[in-house]
Amino acid sequence: MPKTAAQRQAEYRARRPTAADGNGGRRLNTWVSTAVHLALARLAHRYGVTQREMLERLVLAEDDRILAGIKMDTPEWDAYFGAGGVTR
Repeated sequence: MPKTAAQRQAEYRARRPTAADGNGGRRLNTWVSTAVHLALARLAHRYGVTQREMLERLVLAEDDRILAGIKMDTPEWDAYFGAGGVTR
């Protein structure tokens, strides 16, 4: 019996918890408002990139802006990186 699309998708996700692109990509699955969805689509189209690329650019630009304003080995640095223990 052939597998359903849902079964194939579940198997794919189980095999690929992180991307094998040398970057350790991670899956992000979330709902956003219609306004955000449409704005992301417009921005991606304007810059000729995928929505994924646009989202990555926006998030990294904000992260860079924040990091430029705080010094390493300070309580503010520790507080920023202490949020979930995540680093780049």
